[in-house]
Amino acid sequence: MPNRREFLGMGCGLAMSGLLGSAGTLLCPKHGSASTGSEGEETIRTDFLDGSSKSVAWLEEMVGPSLGRLLTKTSREIRSSPFSVGLETLDRSMYDPERVYDPLGKLGVKWARLQTGWARTEQIVGQYDFGWLDAVVDAVVGQGVAPWFNVGYGNKLYTPEAPDASAVGWIPIYNADAQQAWLRYVRALAQRFGERVKHWEIWNEPNIKNFWKPGEPSPELYVEFVAQTAKVIREVIPQVTIIGGALAGMPTDYLKKLLSCGLAQHVDKISFHPYRAIPEDGYRDTLETWKQLLQSAGEKRLQLWQGENGCPSRPGSAGALAQFPWNEITQCKWLLRRVLYDRVLGLELTSYFHMVDLMRYNWGQGPTDKANWKGLLRGEDYSPKPAYFGYQRICTLFDDDARRDISLDTSVEVVEENRADPASSRSSKEKRFIPPAAFVRNNSPMWCFWYASDLIKPGEITYLTLTIREKALSSGELFYLDLLSGWIFRLSKLERQNDQCHVRSIPVGDYPVVIGAPGALQGLVSS
Repeated sequence: MPNRREFLGMGCGLAMSGLLGSAGTLLCPKHGSASTGSEGEETIRTDFLDGSSKSVAWLEEMVGPSLGRLLTKTSREIRSSPFSVGLETLDRSMYDPERVYDPLGKLGVKWARLQTGWARTEQIVGQYDFGWLDAVVDAVVGQGVAPWFNVGYGNKLYTPEAPDASAVGWIPIYNADAQQAWLRYVRALAQRFGERVKHWEIWNEPNIKNFWKPGEPSPELYVEFVAQTAKVIREVIPQVTIIGGALAGMPTDYLKKLLSCGLAQHVDKISFHPYRAIPEDGYRDTLETWKQLLQSAGEKRLQLWQGENGCPSRPGSAGALAQFPWNEITQCKWLLRRVLYDRVLGLELTSYFHMVDLMRYNWGQGPTDKANWKGLLRGEDYSPKPAYFGYQRICTLFDDDARRDISLDTSVEVVEENRADPASSRSSKEKRFIPPAAFVRNNSPMWCFWYASDLIKPGEITYLTLTIREKALSSGELFYLDLLSGWIFRLSKLERQNDQCHVRSIPVGDYPVVIGAPGALQGLVSS
């Protein structure tokens, strides 16, 4: 078996870190909280894996010697990817954008969703002040990130019944004068930003009452609103990409109504916001249903965008998923599962909400005493949370240079130790095993897999045995990447038999594990 230096010479580069001793051993305490199960295996709760030095030392003991940490790339250094982050709510001035630009560029995303803020831009009838939005767009572009617009919301000048100046959710289509004012604003917006912003999403979550006022949500009126708005945008920006839907959740019946009303004739993408505590819960099946609906409607060309989704980092948050007792580690695990599952399933774009916690959150009734704790940065001081670093690693490793290769999925067979195939066993149905999904990077394969269990109710870490067909590997060595901590290990419990490679006792918890050939990490291991 090659030593650490020889292993990294297989395409990884020499790995060293401040947490490594001179012999390459982690300077971390060994674990002391494990118990022994009936089969002689250690029983460890999934919340033990938290990215701490203690959990990393345990992984080194269980998996193999550490090789270093995953290096990350900036957005400028990444050519392209489907990863986006939300910079919404600047229409309500809910955070300081100047403090997020530098961490945005270091995050590695290639897209950022911006709300255009009609009410903030037109505060005197017929006069548009785009200065604030100019500054944001230019700063985002300067970081190597492509902004995409969510065009909205209302304007109290034309809907005076709106209780707050932001007019959140107040759709102008109920008033002919307001609608004409809206179309004038949209034309001015397109003329101002058409050269810099090429993707435009129309309105936000029109299927729920909070964002469709004063009437009840109406598929017919939304499609009419999109048709009028898209026409103006396309007149100014012929090559624009129009995104429709921006739907709260994944309401299949509502999508059917939108399609029957002709939405597909006016848009190029359909976006949705699938907030759920277990991000994988029913997700693949619903995506397949939606794709079949589009195909049945003769609109196979339409791509689906996951346009907004996030998880709080503490209890009592404003917005979705507030009812659960989240913390910063469960937020990070949730994010890793959300964005990587979208990547596995081939979505063209996946966007995390939000870049920073939103203090004194404003739903359209004015600022409140509640914060939306879904940010990658802490709202109090703009310092990064674990989720920020987790997303960094995903953006670097799974950008468009990592090609999804479904044909290699079946190169790996997985068995729970002392149990049956995890995809079919009753225990694993409860834990919702996500089977190995293959990507190829630098002509070297890597696979991600995990248990999509309930993050609020920690279970036990599961030990898997993997059998990999040897021809899928360029070498007989494999790495194990812990996305939560960024540490990379050489899998030491590896045996070769005939044309197969067997890896025993791989610990897998409630967030993705990545294993693969060393070449997939070429240039990405700390040195």
